[in-house]
Amino acid sequence: MTVEQIEKFIEQHVKNTQKTVKISFKTRNHVSGIFIQSLADFDELKKKNFWRIVTSAHLENYERSKDLNHSRMFSGTEFTKLSLQ
Repeated sequence: MTVEQIEKFIEQHVKNTQKTVKISFKTRNHVSGIFIQSLADFDELKKKNFWRIVTSAHLENYERSKDLNHSRMFSGTEFTKLSLQ
């Protein structure tokens, strides 16, 4: 997916919320998690079509500690579909 497609989805569905999103990929199984949008590097990563996501498996630990070590970066070019959980 392009940066514009992903950005449009975020603006319409998850902007400044903690809604869980199902992300489908071209070459791997889907992932469920939240987009981390409030960091200083969000705009810089977005320009390169990279997205910081905390997967559902690490969500509870992230919410408790806000430690970015629980997040992973994904390339938006590998996304095929985004949908709310």
